[in-house]
Amino acid sequence: MTISERIFERLRQIDMTQKEFSEETGILPSTISEWKKNKTNPSSEKILPICKALDVSPEWLLSGVDPVEGRGRNHDYYVVPKGTDTGILISGFNKLDKTMRDRMIGYVEALTGMMDKGEK
Repeated sequence: MTISERIFERLRQIDMTQKEFSEETGILPSTISEWKKNKTNPSSEKILPICKALDVSPEWLLSGVDPVEGRGRNHDYYVVPKGTDTGILISGFNKLDKTMRDRMIGYVEALTGMMDKGEK
């Protein structure tokens, strides 16, 4: 089964229309129709938005194999939009050198430890 076939199979499973899928992913309806008509696959930059909309892992979408035997949110990674607070933090973190990253992780661990103890 191809990637596009898995997409359309999953759309049927979750009862999502191509229009809804387009709105959810930001992918043009004409592009989605081309995948179906020509049995072509989406480009790599569309994989994560597709996975988010279909609630599947990239592994499943690309290979049909889901290592956790479920398509739910049991993933060990996040899909985060760049413009959100979390996305901005990740972008900034990725610009830091190793020493500053380690320091940032230390801050986060200290802050979350304080919250666990009920401190503010």
